[in-house]
Amino acid sequence: MTPRRKTRQVTVGGVKIGGDAPVSIQSMTSTYTYEVDKTVAEIRRMAEAGVDIVRVAVPEKRDTEALPAILDQSPVPIVADVHFHFQRALEAVEAGVHKIRLNPGNIQDRRQVDRVIAACRERGIPIRVGVNEGGIIERRDKNVRAAEQGRLQSDYHGHLMAIMVEKVEEYLRIFDDNHFHDVVLSAKSIDPRICIDAYTAISRRFDYPLHLGVTHAGPKETGCIRSVTALGTLLANGIGDTVRISYASDPVLEVEDAREMLCCLGLRNRVEPELIACPTCGRIEIDLIALVSDVRRVLATIKTPVKVAVMGCVVNGPGEAEGADVAIFAGKGKGIIYVQGEQTRTVREADMLDALYEETKAFAEKVERGEARLGEKKVSIVPPDPLPRADGSVPLTVMKG
Repeated sequence: MTPRRKTRQVTVGGVKIGGDAPVSIQSMTSTYTYEVDKTVAEIRRMAEAGVDIVRVAVPEKRDTEALPAILDQSPVPIVADVHFHFQRALEAVEAGVHKIRLNPGNIQDRRQVDRVIAACRERGIPIRVGVNEGGIIERRDKNVRAAEQGRLQSDYHGHLMAIMVEKVEEYLRIFDDNHFHDVVLSAKSIDPRICIDAYTAISRRFDYPLHLGVTHAGPKETGCIRSVTALGTLLANGIGDTVRISYASDPVLEVEDAREMLCCLGLRNRVEPELIACPTCGRIEIDLIALVSDVRRVLATIKTPVKVAVMGCVVNGPGEAEGADVAIFAGKGKGIIYVQGEQTRTVREADMLDALYEETKAFAEKVERGEARLGEKKVSIVPPDPLPRADGSVPLTVMKG
């Protein structure tokens, strides 16, 4: 892991972005913002999942008119997403929003952009500006558009990245002319390789905090791979101050996956159990996939970062489960449960889920009372006797030493 690059710091509500602040998690509502109850309900669901900042779309005046009611009820800071109508930005600022997402390229009159910047400066509200592969090519000036398209035909990756950096520089000159520096930058593409290269280039050129994201990444099933490939690479290289994973799905899933990514990189502390499980193979004699799914569901009620391992055999399981606070080795007809390396119970297959939950909950409560500590010792699990197959035969001999 490369140490994070130092950037300027901006404050969004009570959340700091950049500087020495932790990498924050963002998402965006999928509701119509003017439907206040639905919007607030979705914001609260995301907050429970661990989001730090939520963005809402304000394409119409009735959306900005709903902002005061939303802000009064939101547990996290709110960003107003503005594109074509500068009036929406001014209305959002007046409503007390915590940040503006602005695309100066979509507002033709420079004086209108200046008015938005002035309003944000007066209220101490930061602005995110950025470029997006879907809207980066000039649309109004036919000559400029033709020139940009010509460049892309010869080397799409290289020239798209160059155009993105040029646009960011162009936008930043507007803010510099207005002596406004509470700015967050983004440079999104559907291609993880372009994202990595564009953000890397921008990080070398400017010291503004960076909002990482992959645009129109698709459904969760493929979007998570596309997003984590780019965002994880950048974060591991010390680049990025706030992130949004984008799915064509429930935004809560975006939050959960972003949080897991940051935890895996050591950029965020866990506040819930960590579940690990062995891969499926021909040695497994239970429905491991169903068991893991059920364990994940019941662990959601525990709010202590206990490490739980679910293993389907005794071959690699003991080694892979080392370090787990609670582990179960499951075989045909029974499972053996360990708590910090000590064998505690042997239970029937039908009772494995309940027993594992009970042991995990009891251990978590001991941690909360100060009677046990997570990671207090290196947990070493001695393999149990091999669990027999249904016909009574033993899969293999396990040496104990």
